[in-house]
Amino acid sequence: MSKDYYEILGVSKNASQEEVKKAFHRLAHKHHPNKGGEEKKFKEINEAYQILSNQEKRAQYDQYGQVFEGGMPGGGQGFDPSWFWGQGGAQNVESDMSDLSDVFGDFFGFGQRTRRKTKDIKKGSDIRIELELSLEEVLKETKKIFSLKKNITCSRCQGTGAEPGTKLNECSSCRGLGQVQQIKRTILGSFTQTTICPECGGEGQRPEKPCNVCRGEGRIKGEEDIEVVIPAGVDTNQMIKILGQGNAGRKSGKSGDLYVRILVKPNHDFERRGDDLYSSIGVNLTQAVLGDEIETQLLDKTKILLRIPGGTESGKVLRISGKGIPRFGGHNRGDVYIELIVRIPKKLTRRQKELLEELKRESL
Repeated sequence: MSKDYYEILGVSKNASQEEVKKAFHRLAHKHHPNKGGEEKKFKEINEAYQILSNQEKRAQYDQYGQVFEGGMPGGGQGFDPSWFWGQGGAQNVESDMSDLSDVFGDFFGFGQRTRRKTKDIKKGSDIRIELELSLEEVLKETKKIFSLKKNITCSRCQGTGAEPGTKLNECSSCRGLGQVQQIKRTILGSFTQTTICPECGGEGQRPEKPCNVCRGEGRIKGEEDIEVVIPAGVDTNQMIKILGQGNAGRKSGKSGDLYVRILVKPNHDFERRGDDLYSSIGVNLTQAVLGDEIETQLLDKTKILLRIPGGTESGKVLRISGKGIPRFGGHNRGDVYIELIVRIPKKLTRRQKELLEELKRESL
């Protein structure tokens, strides 16, 4: 076993899916590159989670010590004839080695597990974009409208791929089934395999006359305005999924989805740590010694009176409850922590020096 994914996530082999998920979230938050973590370690944690969070991949890993997506048990470095035929190998076998992954997928249930369906081929691809927010915008639900270049449904043929007024004829190659059978010879013998019809692309129909605008694709390059509703409390690297707003599918196929990755820009006055906010404010010497009330401004521009106790030392932190970042998906808010920095004057007037000398004589 080249990597111990259980050890990487710090869980036992009997850990539940919920325990695996919690361990991943804890480690990913700790080692994320945007939070000062090591990128290599973060990728290793993500790799372990991708395997252990998937029941099929986890079962393969537990049994063989790895997940087979291109190789076989016994090393994962490609096909070894001795694994199947024995040490003598196979003699005088005409084979198409490129088809082995399909064959073994049918036998063992991994590799290419299922045939690609017509609707999957027609479906449009997903789109992933990044969207920047200011820290102030995170305080409440935000709507963003932006223009997105992507594949959109052809308005002339309404996505059918056929010129308006013409028919869709049955494909002569597959006779409307969308699939054809192929006989392939491998080192295991001859196998009959059902594949997508190459003539109609698995649709079973071909337009009598392709649409003049989209050339039979049912979609064209275009631009659409997208509205995204971003919940309050969202954080950097959180992903928002918008169903059906990806690229349009071929010939009335289902559209892909849009994934919006959030990037929260740093703020000059406040630092975010989870749902809490941290800031600092300067106070002069007499305010720190005698105490005072000073006006300050929170992230949402609300002005508050901050009470400074007498005898305050530099570095003292005051807490303001419930004025931080809203908890994502909840109703509560984090807190605000303000550090008091006592300013020591570097230049004094003659009068100020005299007063300080008097205080010095009083041992103050």
